[in-house]
Amino acid sequence: MLDTTFNKQSCQERDSFLEQIMQLPVLDTHTHLVGERLCARNFWEIADYFWLNRELQTGGYPAKASELPEEERINAFLEAYHGTRNTLMNIVFTQMMQELFGVEITDAASIRRADALVQSACQTPSRAQDIADRLNVKRFVVNYAEHADFQGTRERAILMPRIDGKLGGWVNELVASAHPMKRLQELALVIEELLGGYQAQGCPGVMTTLPRYESSANRRVQLAPGCSKDDALMELLHAVGAAAEKHGLLVQFFLGVERSWCGEAFPANDPARVLKLTALFETYACPFELVVASELNNLDVVQAAWNFPNVSVGGMWWFNFRASTYRDSMQYRIEAISAMKSSLVVSDARCMEWSYGKIWVIKKLLGQFLWDQLAAGWIDRDVALQVAEDWLYRSSAKRYGLLSSNRTPQSAVAIIKKHSFG
Repeated sequence: MLDTTFNKQSCQERDSFLEQIMQLPVLDTHTHLVGERLCARNFWEIADYFWLNRELQTGGYPAKASELPEEERINAFLEAYHGTRNTLMNIVFTQMMQELFGVEITDAASIRRADALVQSACQTPSRAQDIADRLNVKRFVVNYAEHADFQGTRERAILMPRIDGKLGGWVNELVASAHPMKRLQELALVIEELLGGYQAQGCPGVMTTLPRYESSANRRVQLAPGCSKDDALMELLHAVGAAAEKHGLLVQFFLGVERSWCGEAFPANDPARVLKLTALFETYACPFELVVASELNNLDVVQAAWNFPNVSVGGMWWFNFRASTYRDSMQYRIEAISAMKSSLVVSDARCMEWSYGKIWVIKKLLGQFLWDQLAAGWIDRDVALQVAEDWLYRSSAKRYGLLSSNRTPQSAVAIIKKHSFG
């Protein structure tokens, strides 16, 4: 009887702890949300989301299913959906449809019912804010100014302009130039002016993806006619670092996705990827945030944050968004670096429904991970809640200029403890 009572109490405490994690505030640090159409307008805008779509294809879903007649498309979706119920995005999709629309996908009729509910829900002016409030998502980050005016929500999006399109063009200019060093000096002024303009707009920083590169930031070169793209890229990154330092901006690197080997984006594990950038972290006194899509670089970015005071670790991107990589990455982070140097949430969502779904699974994984740490005696409950709050919100909010450096007594942890168990 004693064992049964103890186990019941332990389960209640665990469930209460997990619910507290679900209530904590969130900052979604990378989305593709568009302010004028935040919510999905029909069922297929949810069902054809890239991450779920790829998993469905492993279950036989046609690559061009959207071109099929409606009845065939529905039947193909159902067959693939039921055949991939074990995959993470399928689980997230199932949770999303049940929680946001009250629909269990079982047959063609349920898909038509879901479609009608999605189309109806998106007409509600407060729908986007209602979805965000379910998981206490306070702010979202976008990369294009025209997307930042979030209609029907309490706050605009945070604008983190992406410069990879410009960066690629500048690389090509340097490679084609008869006087690349002179052109580099001119581009450095262009970059300085561009980042100064972003600072004036109130942007916290800039974001760029980077392809695989053979050059490294510790080897400065005098660019000559016909110079390599990699050498040109590294010299431009030095210019970006210098401009970011001058204007007090964050530089956010998204690493680990390759697009040049075939027609599909593919994850690329590169053991020297982060190492080749470390001279930037050492040289420029601006904050850097590292977001990776390649599993084997998860430890590398933690090592960079451990070694360099101005480096933080961002959320899990692209092919890194899996339960297994989240668990490993959280273990690396909790034992090596302050929770204020790490943020977890990169939804990459194109509609508010998928931001909800992916944040739901992040919070679920986080709660389970921290409960295991707590149960094993590595941390206590107060530390677990502090880590969760920092990873979900405070770390990125501080880097993006939303918070002061001080932890206030009315933090989410303090508020939740008033209503906690035990």
